[in-house]
Amino acid sequence: MITLHHLDQSRSLRIIWALEELGLEYEIKHYKRLPTFAAPPELKAVHPLGKSPVLTDGDLTIAESAVILDYLQTTYDTQNQFKPQKSQDLMQYNYWMHYAEGSLMPYLVMTLVMTNMPKHVPFLIRPIAKKISEGVRGGFINPRLKEHSAFLEDYFSQHDYAAGEFSFADIQMSFPVIAMQQRTQNKMPQIAAYAERIQQRPAYQRAKAKSGD
Repeated sequence: MITLHHLDQSRSLRIIWALEELGLEYEIKHYKRLPTFAAPPELKAVHPLGKSPVLTDGDLTIAESAVILDYLQTTYDTQNQFKPQKSQDLMQYNYWMHYAEGSLMPYLVMTLVMTNMPKHVPFLIRPIAKKISEGVRGGFINPRLKEHSAFLEDYFSQHDYAAGEFSFADIQMSFPVIAMQQRTQNKMPQIAAYAERIQQRPAYQRAKAKSGD
């Protein structure tokens, strides 16, 4: 039996979505975050880092979204519905599978960290922490995010999906793209349209309902 270890408000929605697209039988084990927003220690019994998503399939325990998606596609997508076969599309597929977490997500995470940082320092130094946070975001993070936003806006003005037809690359891209679309409040119409397009898939809707988020 395939089991997805799902932490609320995490990237594991992507894996539920992939499982729904494949039409596989699986179970979801839900975990709640601690008041500190950290994952509960029970997840470390599944994987030493206590992260989510984690997928177990028989004797296998697999972590990292892209690795799980690759495993599911290779093992269960027997008709290659969710991975392109044309060389140019395949190159794009591999690019976006890595870009999502390797290039885009770090800046979104840094934004979250720097925004919340002043709340977690002693009261007397919060004004200083706020100034540091604003400086890092204004001088480093925001310019990089602006570049990525323009890059994605241009790409999705010419492509409906990441790599030809809908594929698991779109599932991998969903988390940062939806976060960016929310962050920009739909000011980037092509990114917003892409986010809306992939969220309209029935499998996404089922996954969202099953995730409980």
